[in-house]
Amino acid sequence: MSFELPQLPYAYDALEPIIDAKTMEIHHTKHHGAYTSKLNEALQGTAFEGKKIEEILAGISSLPAAVRNNGGGYYNHGLFWEIMKPGGASEPEGDLLKAINSSFESFKNFKDAFTQAALTRFGSGWAWLIKQGDSLVVSSTPNQDNPLMDVADVKGTPVLGIDVWEHAYYLKYQNRRPEYVDAFWNVINWDEVAKRFKG
Repeated sequence: MSFELPQLPYAYDALEPIIDAKTMEIHHTKHHGAYTSKLNEALQGTAFEGKKIEEILAGISSLPAAVRNNGGGYYNHGLFWEIMKPGGASEPEGDLLKAINSSFESFKNFKDAFTQAALTRFGSGWAWLIKQGDSLVVSSTPNQDNPLMDVADVKGTPVLGIDVWEHAYYLKYQNRRPEYVDAFWNVINWDEVAKRFKG
């Protein structure tokens, strides 16, 4: 069965003014759409065709670059759309907040660490909040890599991620990545992040 481009859980203009409608439309239809179709092409006729994306990513070191790049792009963007929503809460609650406080001592420390990971990722890539057992860790990856891949420096299950490729923010923010990262905190869907944390 082929991978399909998921529908956004909101309209293209729903995250305005944080992320503009044109960026969302291009990002979803052109970029995520291309990762999806190219992943299907790269898997066609291989032993990994029809397998779950998580299983493919776990063995990515043995697969061609086209699967690594497009498989990562497919998975990462699927997570990205879901962990955002219009008018997101300013911070998490419950077990997720307890885990953040336990792992980072405070929500502010976590926010600073995540922001730093996003700002210091050279070139294109992602910053992540990942689950490792009962604890949480911040990391970043280049290109379309993610912590599920066996090639990742820091491995774990992603529960929150921010896309810092320029295509994610350039139309509105140009080269002002810090402004984009700062604005991102206003659209996080902490309920979805908490769901992923509970697994």
